[in-house]
Amino acid sequence: MKKTIFTGAGVAIITPMNEDLSINWPELGRLIDDQVANGTDAIVIVGTTGEASTLTDDEHVEAIRFAVEHTAGRVPVVAGVGSNHTDYALWLSKEAKQAGADALLHVTPYYNKTSQAGLIRHFCTMADATDLPVILYNVPSRTGVNIQPKTYQELAKHPNIVAVKEANGDLSALANTRHLCGDELDVYSGNDDQIVPFLSLGAKGVISVLSNVAPRQTHDICRLYFDGKIKESADLQIGLMPLINALFCDVNPIPVKEAMNLLGWKAGRCRLPLVDLSDANKQLLEKAMRDAKLI
Repeated sequence: MKKTIFTGAGVAIITPMNEDLSINWPELGRLIDDQVANGTDAIVIVGTTGEASTLTDDEHVEAIRFAVEHTAGRVPVVAGVGSNHTDYALWLSKEAKQAGADALLHVTPYYNKTSQAGLIRHFCTMADATDLPVILYNVPSRTGVNIQPKTYQELAKHPNIVAVKEANGDLSALANTRHLCGDELDVYSGNDDQIVPFLSLGAKGVISVLSNVAPRQTHDICRLYFDGKIKESADLQIGLMPLINALFCDVNPIPVKEAMNLLGWKAGRCRLPLVDLSDANKQLLEKAMRDAKLI
């Protein structure tokens, strides 16, 4: 059995920006402290929610280094290092290792895409690059590529490929993946609206956007489930559904950064090509946050 990186709720943390859209490092530190204080079980830095696609190479590596140094071992730091350019992803993986990351998050290649055989070659090449554990990230709505259960079965044979953040929304495929891979591949929900269903199929937790604005509640959905309080866990998730839906009323991370600003954090705006939330969606988000008693 492979070592589990974390159990519970990992936050796909935002990258806060100053007015000039440079990274607000002091605010990122405060966000990390707040997450840890509220029970978050892992910091997932520079992923989709962290706007990795519009960070420079220097910013990307520095954000990983900053998160590692600021977290100081309190919880694991998982570094988003995926790319559709295998050599570039290799370079990022090695930089993340040098920066002190505890694990790597590798998304499926996007735009140029690849076959299932290509996915195996790509991810195994990544897993060979360092001795860090690798979490695969399957999000076909963004990449146009979906990892099949039998592909997971092959990938799980690699000792460094230990988990997947699954965001394809297909619970039947998840059940098949769990059957084929067993304890050789941990699963994390990549969708906040499916945390409890994933846990019911043996997932270890969630890598969460919701956790940015509701870290304690997201952690508690998992904690309650693992404590055998299934109904309480499900009730908590169900009660948060309007907020979860509002956080995805536009392209992530546009709504969650607006939500963080509403909470008083200095999250700032997203870098282009992402633009500000519409007035209608701002009203929807604000209502959901009020109903959830966050503001």
